[in-house]
Amino acid sequence: MKLSASKNYAEALQYFDKAINQTGNYTDAWVHKGDTQRAMKDYNASLLSYDQALKIDKNRTTAWSGIVEAYTSLKKYDKAYSAAAKITELDPKNKVNWLKEGNFLQLQGSYDKAIPKYDGALVLDPQYKDALYRKGISLLALGNATSAIDLFDQVIVIDPKYKNAYNAKGLALETKGLYGEAQEAYNMSLEIDPKWSQPLINKEHSLLALGKMDEAMKIFVAI
Repeated sequence: MKLSASKNYAEALQYFDKAINQTGNYTDAWVHKGDTQRAMKDYNASLLSYDQALKIDKNRTTAWSGIVEAYTSLKKYDKAYSAAAKITELDPKNKVNWLKEGNFLQLQGSYDKAIPKYDGALVLDPQYKDALYRKGISLLALGNATSAIDLFDQVIVIDPKYKNAYNAKGLALETKGLYGEAQEAYNMSLEIDPKWSQPLINKEHSLLALGKMDEAMKIFVAI
């Protein structure tokens, strides 16, 4: 473990292989080997190691977590979702597991299916700001801007520094034609993070919608 943590990956792999050869059913060694391979960006090899760990103990959450991370790095979100769902099955009281499931569904464009996952997280913690925010994103994508704005406002009450909620609220307001209010939301996001370009670009678009070409162009040439 110390070798892997110090990024001496080659030597760490030799150590884990030795442990595996001595004790074939050494689950932790397979998991740590997978983690090391993943750190080396050898994702396919890491998946094979995690699979070996699961053959010994099919409920080893650390192996399932490694699979989630490996598939995420490979951008295979459908497979990452399946592994994340297994973790939730094993540990349903962990709100983060529910959140991850929802996020993987969002990445696949399944916004409607993601909502029950965020609800699962919110049953465990009604003030879970990340789940509220992500649920709002799903509702916005499904055309329910009013409900999305309500959720973004809840996030802002919980955490006034949650810049993504202000930016998303601005987008939702724009869909309702409320460009002036959208600019206020973008401005709040920029107050929190002046270097974040996304709300600045969104603000430019809202200014164009209001016919304020000069102000929009000032942003455009500065980006």
